[in-house]
Amino acid sequence: MNEKIRTAREAALAVLQPSPKDLEHGLELHADALVCESYGFAPRCAVDGDALRAAAEAGASDAELQDRQEDMTMTRCATVESERKEFVEAWEAAGVDCIMQNAGEEGQAPLRLLKRLARFTYVADRLPDFLRRAARPDDIVAAREDGRRCFYLTGNGVPLTQDWVSIEDELRYIRIFFQLGIRMMHLTYNRRNMIGDGCAEPANGGLSDFGRAVVAEMNRVGVIVDVAHSGWRTSLEAAQASARPMVASHAVCHALNPHCRSKPDEVLRAIVDTDGLVGICCIPAFLGGTGDLSALLDHIDHVAKTFGADHVAIGTDVAYTSTTASAEQKKVPSRGPARHRWENFWPPDDDLHKPQWRTERQVQSMAWTNWPMFTVGLVQRGYSDDDIRKILGGNVLRVARAVWPSA
Repeated sequence: MNEKIRTAREAALAVLQPSPKDLEHGLELHADALVCESYGFAPRCAVDGDALRAAAEAGASDAELQDRQEDMTMTRCATVESERKEFVEAWEAAGVDCIMQNAGEEGQAPLRLLKRLARFTYVADRLPDFLRRAARPDDIVAAREDGRRCFYLTGNGVPLTQDWVSIEDELRYIRIFFQLGIRMMHLTYNRRNMIGDGCAEPANGGLSDFGRAVVAEMNRVGVIVDVAHSGWRTSLEAAQASARPMVASHAVCHALNPHCRSKPDEVLRAIVDTDGLVGICCIPAFLGGTGDLSALLDHIDHVAKTFGADHVAIGTDVAYTSTTASAEQKKVPSRGPARHRWENFWPPDDDLHKPQWRTERQVQSMAWTNWPMFTVGLVQRGYSDDDIRKILGGNVLRVARAVWPSA
């Protein structure tokens, strides 16, 4: 392990304080289990600071610089040997077999959604000995058996042309993006769209008539419905409308921490009733409580004890970042203050940065490379090996198989 990974591991051990027996069993079980993240990100690379500085000095626009920067963080593992080495090191430290990889920028515009999809397609194509794109659920199992990691690609929006010629015309890109490899889509991000309300909308409007047509088409095509960023009523009505298992891929429980990104038990029950799952994320502000690994385990406990271990997974919503990222970023000249992006608005009481009392060590305890420690924590809490295997990846695989078109 490099120093960054080792420091994060020590932070998790300090929170858990496991017995030698629990630690050994948890690590062995993690290595033996299929581990499939319900929503997340591959390790992020450092940018090429010199190249970005040169582009800025040549007059590149803010949008161009942002796009180039995002491209670098996602793809330099395929072109720079040092970044590739750390990319592999972080993934192997995590012991994750498959990431439900965020491969679509937040929104509905098809061209916007294509960017990340192209980047992660490129990375998988360039690293075939280590990584593959899983086209079918069974490919996830096959990749593990081959000793490779894999992506199961997801989109942060439903692709809509917004020409509104007809419902059928507007929905045609769902199938096209499925053909391109997308297997799960957010109905909404934080804001309202034509499908329904996002989680940050104060009105909490429900699923629209058009939104019901979207859910039906996703069911038909074989795309998993994801309401992680949807409002409570939209989430509830989407679950009631869905004929296939659906998910909140990276969320938390409102019963433990009231937050706009949480889901109340009524919504969780509706998702569970589809035979779906709730993925618990690693964002301290969403988790509340101690804001560390024990808080993550508390939310897993709530879902498992209230609705059953068949319906909970882990979708960290965090990423490992290259150890050279900070130094490279400092080379890029500051562009001054920027307005908040539309999709990132939050209600004032749910400010991501409000809990200043949480320490870096607490955040480090939930580092993406600490997945083996998540398993150790589940062992400590008395879960059976079978239930732990479900939480680590079995539930995600079950939902993926149930939604796959041949099902």
